[in-house]
Amino acid sequence: MGDDVFKSISQRIDGTYDEENRRIKEISDELQKLCRLYETQLRDGKENVNCYEIEQRAAESYAKSVGMWIPMSNIFDLGVPGPSGNENDTYVSPSSVFKVNNLLNSKSISGLLNKILLHNTIFPNTAYRLHGFAGYDGRSVLPVLEQERICNAQPATQIMIDTYMSAIGFIKMEKIGHYSNDIYEVWDILPRNVLVDSEGDIYVIDAEIKKI
Repeated sequence: MGDDVFKSISQRIDGTYDEENRRIKEISDELQKLCRLYETQLRDGKENVNCYEIEQRAAESYAKSVGMWIPMSNIFDLGVPGPSGNENDTYVSPSSVFKVNNLLNSKSISGLLNKILLHNTIFPNTAYRLHGFAGYDGRSVLPVLEQERICNAQPATQIMIDTYMSAIGFIKMEKIGHYSNDIYEVWDILPRNVLVDSEGDIYVIDAEIKKI
């Protein structure tokens, strides 16, 4: 089954996720530069500095400058509203699932972008694309992520998940849905976040990840 798992991983990878990872890293670096600039300007003006607010305004400015800004009034253009979770509201189109992320788990845009890069590295067959930033002018900015829609799929069983994670080099830890290797620790790999399609291929669509 291990060979089958590796085949299922490779069959949906065409190299484009490497390009998207570079793009996300470039956006993250640019946002950090803008944050430093905003912080300097605010301090020079003797205003109170709030790191979260600085990042929000930097992201809004950047998104508008590069055509990635999505007014909340246009959010339904993404697709049909789907299930909402603790961190994401979803919108479903024929080919994609868009996730409007409230940063509840990641705490910051930079933290979320870092998690996306880790996800794309470990699970490239469900790689995220940064579609844009949604919000109201001068208010909260919510990153909008895009994943390929997995059709004809259902939640995987925990046994399927354990087998898959073992095949890609992770050791099962004591807590269910929690795994690690020498580089990463991943958790919340549970049936609600993992799909299996009609051909038996496994797709981790969401996970919590950190570098060890």
